[in-house]
Amino acid sequence: MGNEGDTVRVNVTIDIEGEVLQTIVRTAKEIVGRNEKGHYRIDTADLLEDLITRFVAEKGFRDYVADSGNYGFLDQS
Repeated sequence: MGNEGDTVRVNVTIDIEGEVLQTIVRTAKEIVGRNEKGHYRIDTADLLEDLITRFVAEKGFRDYVADSGNYGFLDQS
């Protein structure tokens, strides 16, 4: 994702379908499994943050925001 010194951490609120969240939780549970006490040892909120961060970095968000055509939803006229 580039140089860590060039990044800024932001907290945002985004809309995600419930089915997407269910998929993340289900997949994470399948991958990490349970610990000796029967608990899952993963923080799904942190996982969601990591998945979105990687998606933004890998899918060209920089180019997306550089294209003013993607700002059409701001047109209030």
